[in-house]
Amino acid sequence: MTPNHRFPRAPYALLALGVILLLLGSYLGLFVAPPEHFMGDVQRIMYVHVPTAWNALLAMTFALVCAIAFLFRGDFRWDARMEAAIEVGVLLAFLLCCQGAIWAKPTWGVWWDWDPRLTTTAVLLFAFIGILALRRFVDDPVRRATWSAVATIIAYADVPIVYYSVTWWNSLHQLQSSPATVSKSFHLPLRMNAFAILFLMTGFIMLRARLASLRLEHELAPPPHELDAVGELA
Repeated sequence: MTPNHRFPRAPYALLALGVILLLLGSYLGLFVAPPEHFMGDVQRIMYVHVPTAWNALLAMTFALVCAIAFLFRGDFRWDARMEAAIEVGVLLAFLLCCQGAIWAKPTWGVWWDWDPRLTTTAVLLFAFIGILALRRFVDDPVRRATWSAVATIIAYADVPIVYYSVTWWNSLHQLQSSPATVSKSFHLPLRMNAFAILFLMTGFIMLRARLASLRLEHELAPPPHELDAVGELA
């Protein structure tokens, strides 16, 4: 691997810090923080569920920023970042749905309900999976980047719907969590895990964007026979 293609150390530092914080925050949430008054120990999944939700929406917001930046600037580095953010956002959204199902079973009595929050989150997940599928089926880098950027902007319209669904409609899901709605004894593990997943998300996006950039360099490079022709003319 050439010096220009070496991975920077920052993503690995972020991943290590994220793992450490996640372990500490999860320990505090599972064994130190008291059980919730009404839900008891079932509430402890909140310490990963809520941070996962926050960061899933944040990853998709970053994908939106990258999509707009690419359309205005035409810089493929933004396309690589958009691809990375979408992939990590899809992973977090999938984990969010799984965690929600685990929480729903003991509290609602079912694994899944077509609740506005759950439904809009599922729509968001499949919309961004569709964008990843689109990128797989389009070979031309310019068209792939342009089409997926436009699709990202359209799909992002569901993000505010997901966030406000619990206030716009009659939802079984609780309202958005905030320091005012969460007991002070829950703040530390919740915030530690929020930063932990933020660092993990950032590290994975940086690494995945680097891989996407290397692939784009290969795709945009002139064919070998053209390089030979240039060498002969020189």
